[in-house]
Amino acid sequence: MSYPDFPNPDLLDRIPLSARTVLDVGCATGALGVAYKQRNPAARVLGIDADPEAGRMAGQRLDRVAVVDVEQNLFPFGAQMFDCIVYGDVLEHLRNPWAVLEAHARVLNPDGLILICMPNAEHWSFASQLLQGTWGYQDSGLFDRTHLRWFTYASTQAALLDAGLHPFDVAPRIFDAAAAEAFTRTAAPTLEALGVDPAEYLRRARPLQYVWRARHTKTPVMQIISTMLSPVGGVSDVRVLEPMRALASEPGFLTHVLGVHEGEPPRIDGVPRIFVLHRPLLAGEEGLAVVRGLVNDGFLVVCEFDDHPAGIPVLQRPDIHNFRAVHAVQTSTEPLADVLRQDNPEVAVFPNAASAIPPARNFLDPARMTMFFGGLNREQDWPPYIAALNAVAGFMGDRLHFEIVNDRALFEALQTPHKRFTPLCDYATYRDLLSRSEISFMPLGDTAFNRCKSDLKFIEASAHRVASLASTIVYGGSIEDGRTGFLFDDASALQQRLARMVAQPDLTREMADKARLYVTRNRMLATQVATRGAWYWSLWNRREELTRALYDRVPELAAAQPPAERS
Repeated sequence: MSYPDFPNPDLLDRIPLSARTVLDVGCATGALGVAYKQRNPAARVLGIDADPEAGRMAGQRLDRVAVVDVEQNLFPFGAQMFDCIVYGDVLEHLRNPWAVLEAHARVLNPDGLILICMPNAEHWSFASQLLQGTWGYQDSGLFDRTHLRWFTYASTQAALLDAGLHPFDVAPRIFDAAAAEAFTRTAAPTLEALGVDPAEYLRRARPLQYVWRARHTKTPVMQIISTMLSPVGGVSDVRVLEPMRALASEPGFLTHVLGVHEGEPPRIDGVPRIFVLHRPLLAGEEGLAVVRGLVNDGFLVVCEFDDHPAGIPVLQRPDIHNFRAVHAVQTSTEPLADVLRQDNPEVAVFPNAASAIPPARNFLDPARMTMFFGGLNREQDWPPYIAALNAVAGFMGDRLHFEIVNDRALFEALQTPHKRFTPLCDYATYRDLLSRSEISFMPLGDTAFNRCKSDLKFIEASAHRVASLASTIVYGGSIEDGRTGFLFDDASALQQRLARMVAQPDLTREMADKARLYVTRNRMLATQVATRGAWYWSLWNRREELTRALYDRVPELAAAQPPAERS
């Protein structure tokens, strides 16, 4: 049997990133497990599949694979317990899926979850083909000839409840909404004659599949909404998009990024609500009005900020309330947290981390090394080293190439024909260019602003197996000199070490491999997501105390607060 060798993204995004053990029932070639292990390398992913050829391929990718009929061998891994059990378009192929669900619920950890992707027997195409007399089995898809059972929204929900599980999340997968709407319009008179509301029918008939999540116990819900700056230089991806996606994988977190998700976030009354302001400009009464409106609407307000405010001229205005007029602040480094605590004692540090470890794409030609530079606002940091860079470029000739993003002045200053320039680009392009390089150049001058910056560029480079050549400022706390990268504190050291990296590609690759292993073990977003979620719950549980402290810091907020809303 031929299997598609790519993961279902709606399943992948819903496997909790904090999971330690995952069972993929019907794992096929292991594509889903491979993609998940790129996000959470520490997890053990086990698979079950009845097809020997698919199981052989999956066995090369996952931690363990059992080639068995799951209905004949429910527990091929013995007494192993799981944090997540996945059925991706599997249950409809089984003779008794209800018995499998009930049995597997017994090997689900108390806080674990069941994840199911299930075809929808109420899809409009079923009714259309039946009415036209064209219904028939196909080799794949909704009418797959190997389907033994058919499920609707209601019957899937009943199956989960019968297994002792509580559904807490269901997402429709809709692929041709226009066709569903056209069929419903045509069928509307018949539907109405049958007493069926066409709008309600369309809601049930539009999804091709549903993705369900269920647990042993009911799940408390928290809504988190975030603003986002325009995605320049990856800061929005790293500090907003990727953490919010990670949180959404965890049970009970409903996330929404304004400007990314379509439409306004749904209003969910009666649940804890966090609003994250990404690098806001809360200036004067207008800025206070923003926070006041959010607090009046029941939100606890968090400011996300990852740069020293002293280096940003507009934040020097006396009427800036970015850090004082919010309940809490989240940032990326301890030195920066110490600065921000001068305005607000409630500061949490979530270090920048890799969202995934992608396949390596570099070190293909040992006779050619590419140095990548992609920094923003580094115009004062690289000039002390340009002579050293040109000296190595002149000596190495075609063996050293340069990939420069955004900084036209550095590109022009490099005295070599072996260089390429890319203007400021989106984060996906940035990472693509980085991933095809072997060395990442990371200069930072010794300033108060720079000392508060994070080691993100080391994390990015290492995740892509790119060796770091970095200043001791910031990176000295992360890089083991000579083992996971090279450090420099002057032009002479830079010149010597760059020449060595180009002349000894095996050494450079060895450092890149060790740095990649360091990030895999220590700096993954997956290891941080539970801590981040716990902090948000801690804030909410202390909201009355934090709101009183907020009004003490900024009395203007309390003065305008309706008396009934005051904490």
